[in-house]
Amino acid sequence: MTADLASKLEQLHDELTGLGRVVVAFSGGVDSSLLLKAAVRALKTDAIAVLAVSPSLPQSEKDDAIRLAAEIEATLRFMDTKETEDPSYQANAANRCFFCKDHVYAALRDFADKQGIAHVLDGMNVDDTSDVRPGRAAAMKHGVLSPLEKFGFSKKDVREAAKELGLSNWDKPAAACLASRIPYGTQLTSSLLARIEAAEAYVKSLGFPELRVRHHGDVARIELPADRLEAAVSRREELCGGVRALGWAYVTLDLDGLRQGSMNEVLKRSAAAVA
Repeated sequence: MTADLASKLEQLHDELTGLGRVVVAFSGGVDSSLLLKAAVRALKTDAIAVLAVSPSLPQSEKDDAIRLAAEIEATLRFMDTKETEDPSYQANAANRCFFCKDHVYAALRDFADKQGIAHVLDGMNVDDTSDVRPGRAAAMKHGVLSPLEKFGFSKKDVREAAKELGLSNWDKPAAACLASRIPYGTQLTSSLLARIEAAEAYVKSLGFPELRVRHHGDVARIELPADRLEAAVSRREELCGGVRALGWAYVTLDLDGLRQGSMNEVLKRSAAAVA
């Protein structure tokens, strides 16, 4: 471990110790897992993990979160959130994440208040600030703290620290809610989210663990790492057949490969055109 990363971890430990009792917005991803691990080390049972559960959370991600919380020996609570019932969320405008996070953070804030806990934390890191993230406004609205961002943890730092602290998911691919597979302006429904979850589970069953299935009306656009495209083409009949059976008329393979936040590219192009 570098001296810089060791210093960041020490600062994080001191910060968490000073907070006393905390609720950690936990997803089972690397960022929130590192934060939870650090919080449990500093505060033991005074750190409580809360997992928001809704149709936008894949069952596989929920299972991973349960396993990780047990690995960390953290107290885990589940919170059913109702964002998918909110017309503002269903409309799926460019600020959809605000309405999602507003429900999630409001629920966590209510839980923390009932437990007499002053602080709710999330796992945002400094690299997250470079993408389109309307959810940050919701975090600010509800007074959510982001210690990893505060002390300058990059995504690389997070993975290195997670590995150093023995977290089994230190190299887990980045995940995102199922709504991120749907273009802005296309209405979100629980049934559509379930179709996408089923499609991704099917593609994973064929030996492609890192992927996104993006919904574009009658078209399912599959993103895979660039070095897996050739393998996907060799299994195109299985890929197309299984995904088409879930309701899409056409199945395409994105030659640009897997990339985080690809649905935001249209927003960035629009902003560049205006500028």
